[in-house]
Amino acid sequence: MKLYSSTKSLSCFITSLLLSVIFSHSVLSKTIDNQVNNKPLRIAVASNFTPALKKLLIDFHQHTNISTQIISGATGAMFIQIQHGAPFDIFFAADSIRPKELERQGLIATDSRHTYAKGQLAFLSINSEETLTDFKKSSQESQPRFAIANPDTAPYGKAARETLEYLGLWQQYKPKLIIGMNINQTFAQIRTQAVSRGLVANSQLVLNDLPGIIIPSNYHQPIEQQLVILKNSTNIDKAQHLIDYLLSPAIQQKIVSFGYAEVEQH
Repeated sequence: MKLYSSTKSLSCFITSLLLSVIFSHSVLSKTIDNQVNNKPLRIAVASNFTPALKKLLIDFHQHTNISTQIISGATGAMFIQIQHGAPFDIFFAADSIRPKELERQGLIATDSRHTYAKGQLAFLSINSEETLTDFKKSSQESQPRFAIANPDTAPYGKAARETLEYLGLWQQYKPKLIIGMNINQTFAQIRTQAVSRGLVANSQLVLNDLPGIIIPSNYHQPIEQQLVILKNSTNIDKAQHLIDYLLSPAIQQKIVSFGYAEVEQH
């Protein structure tokens, strides 16, 4: 009888231990799933589009309950971070060159590259009455400093350089340039009057209700802004929800109202 009782007790102990392990594994699995499901969508976004995206995300959050985290900076700088494994889910570039390169390198989800906006470059001066003609003519005289974003890392900076080259002003302005890390820094330099004039994103003028002059699109290469979902994202479904939202006709019209040109539909 003692042997039977001991065997029965051991059997009960083993059964209890197994159930405990199974329960613990189930709880752990649910905890991990919840952590993944609650993980915010990490969005790397070009500086020019950050204010517009923040406005759009308010409505997106209300409709989807998807939380997001924005990391803003110059397109070129974030491109390098992504190549080195930065844990972003979506990349909103200010050009099409870097998204295409990420696609070529196999770093994005299949068929996830889309044009979400078409940027417009604008001339901003603390003298609100200054025209583009004045800007061209005054280049022959002694000029104060002039602000643009970094042409090597910021697509709006690249477009600014192309504009000055188109007008034959690059060599004259080059010694007087104040180079911002991104277009937001360049805009802040002019708005705070640290620099009297420069080339910024038209969306910055529209969203801040400031006067300025849109640079003709033939002065520079098109600023085609594309987005991609990164291949290593653990939030691909949520990322796709955001893309579908932003590419919808109604939201595309909102983006245009923020100071961007209309994206040609193919």
